[in-house]
Amino acid sequence: MLNQESTSRIEPCLFGENVPTITLDLAVDLVGKSSNLTAWLNPKTAESLSSIVRMMNCYYSNLIEGHNTKLQDIERALNSDFEDDEKKRNLQIEALDHIRVQRKIDQMHLSGDLGDPTSIEFILWLHKEFYNDATDSMLAIKNNNRSILMEPGIFRSTAEHNVVGRHQPPSGQHVEAFMRYFENRYNQATGKSRQIMASASARHRLAYIHPFLDGNGRVCRLMSHAMGLQAGIGASGLWSISRGLARGLETPDEYKRMMSLADMKRQDGRGSLSLRALVDFTNWFLKLSIDQVDFMTSLFERPHLKKRLESYVKLKELKPESMYILEAVLSNGEIPRGDAVRMTGHKERSARTILSKLTDDGILSSDTPKGPVSLRFDLDSSRILFPKLFTDFTLGT
Repeated sequence: MLNQESTSRIEPCLFGENVPTITLDLAVDLVGKSSNLTAWLNPKTAESLSSIVRMMNCYYSNLIEGHNTKLQDIERALNSDFEDDEKKRNLQIEALDHIRVQRKIDQMHLSGDLGDPTSIEFILWLHKEFYNDATDSMLAIKNNNRSILMEPGIFRSTAEHNVVGRHQPPSGQHVEAFMRYFENRYNQATGKSRQIMASASARHRLAYIHPFLDGNGRVCRLMSHAMGLQAGIGASGLWSISRGLARGLETPDEYKRMMSLADMKRQDGRGSLSLRALVDFTNWFLKLSIDQVDFMTSLFERPHLKKRLESYVKLKELKPESMYILEAVLSNGEIPRGDAVRMTGHKERSARTILSKLTDDGILSSDTPKGPVSLRFDLDSSRILFPKLFTDFTLGT
């Protein structure tokens, strides 16, 4: 068993009593802006938008890993349409698992069953759940000139060592002790502001421990998502830190640079990590989060979303009266089909044709053939409504 000095290699994990004013201000700003993001959205509308954000989150998470999975391939995977080529098919499975796990996290949060995202139990569950559908080729890890078949949900063992860039994580035999220390320290983060600050430091410290043979980055990002929900800044899953990490505030390589900065040792030679570097990383992480919340707010605010829907109606050559229905659904979340028909001002037959065009298009749908209609967002509609959401759309690829 490691002694206290050994496991304290990841200290400081949390700020002490003297939290910098700028960090507190950033945490408060993030709370306010994330609350505003969902303030007016009906839960039905928010739920549909969050499905697109999950796909966006998966897309950018793949980019961080160096996997440029096309959005069309991700959507095909959601429809159980997989590539024949093994490498491409594995990327589809990986993407599908990421979306599935994040959806489970969101559902657990809504039902009050999420628990502690920094607990060993939850982190092991994340890893096992993510690799639930992985093939043997996806689990085969090359390590020290030999191939190891990784077991999902299991920490690195005594015989396994990882080197991450210039960073040497704890050896496999000490990983569990480090993770118990990690769990204990972050369990002490109480209060909304401290939980928000901890979401930054925990992200780095978990990556620093590097507890698994592979999949550490994805587990870190999914843990951060869960921590945001628990801290009250998740905004019903309507923003993604992965997009920010992949793009940075100024340059795409900021993430790696800031993670490397947070690896910095204390200058007094005692071996623990730098508090100043942790403060800088936390401030950067919070600024990045605020930037992403601001971006998503610019897409999802009622006036902006209404204008986007108006443009959508024109571009798809739908009847102008379609906006009466779409605006009502936007405000109420869902409306009965009979109400939708009456809103057009047309006779019943013509009105039902307008409604049918919207449902055939897919922008409106219902859970049952005669049930109330609500907004539904998919890749096709998102290309028009949110053209800057994915890199694919802005690059035209």
